Amino acid sequence: QAQVVESGGGLVQAGGSLRLSCAASGSFLSINAMDWYRQAPGKQRELVAGTTDEGRTNYDPSVKGRFTISRDNAKNTVHLQMNSLKPEDTAVYYCRVTDYDYARKNEYEYWGQGTQVTVSS
Repeated sequence: QAQVVESGGGLVQAGGSLRLSCAASGSFLSINAMDWYRQAPGKQRELVAGTTDEGRTNYDPSVKGRFTISRDNAKNTVHLQMNSLKPEDTAVYYCRVTDYDYARKNEYEYWGQGTQVTVSS
């Protein structure tokens, strides 16, 4: 059973830092993307940062220069280092993992349960 679990959220003052971690475990076949999304109250879920199995990364412009995504393919983990946090970064952060089944030529996505990040002003 494939499973995605996040950790590392919490409460921090504006200007502070947090590091989120995500671990994918179980019966994954070929992990491709490992991404971080967030959803603030009353807003749609949005992509914060993403990384591919080849090491390409992309960031939402609102976090570029403040957040860094890193990945360990051997451990199937992805981290999000968040610096210079702002109150508008407050949201539930979700890890998304895509897994490719070459035999069926299908891609599946798995989501974690989310971790709350709250930035106080």
